[in-house]
Amino acid sequence: MTIRDEGVEQAARQKAARPKRADAQRNEQALLDAAAAVFVRSGVEAPVRDIAAEAGVGMGTIYRHFPTRADLVVAVYRHQVEACAEAGPVLLAQADSPHAALGQWINLFVDFLVTKHGLAAVLQPGGGFDALHSYFLDRLVPVCARLLSAAIDAGEIRADIDALELMYGIGNLCVGAGNDPRYDARRMVGLLIAGLRQSRPA
Repeated sequence: MTIRDEGVEQAARQKAARPKRADAQRNEQALLDAAAAVFVRSGVEAPVRDIAAEAGVGMGTIYRHFPTRADLVVAVYRHQVEACAEAGPVLLAQADSPHAALGQWINLFVDFLVTKHGLAAVLQPGGGFDALHSYFLDRLVPVCARLLSAAIDAGEIRADIDALELMYGIGNLCVGAGNDPRYDARRMVGLLIAGLRQSRPA
């Protein structure tokens, strides 16, 4: 076999392997989505068999991807953060205005904060997940800052808004949302979003 033939054969093998890698990635994403759904309903201590049932796979499949519960929790958390981060540029490209994109992204951020309370409980200091807080900020603050900058440049919101401060403010509005059914965190955040508007001259 010539060197050229070997190269062609190797390329063919690589091409044939790509769908498997893509399938494996999709399977892992499906596992993470299933685990996130179970965590929302039952907390991060939910039995692995519940996650397997949600995903429609055997428990062995989950353990092959995530040998420990900590591995699974970290993977779910990162998966959710990445989804929120990746949504920012998409919304900015598709929304009617930067302010609308900002509002839609903040709603996704609120969903993350409100529904992932089980994850938040695990991620307390000393729980072995300290690096995830920095990861959370490193991924999401720049996305929020880009949306804010676009809305400021468009003259839609006031210019003295800091992305980190805004995210902390939203986080504070979401505290306790899961403990009191009378408190509507999304409504309060909606008022905050409306308050970002640049005041127009009379």
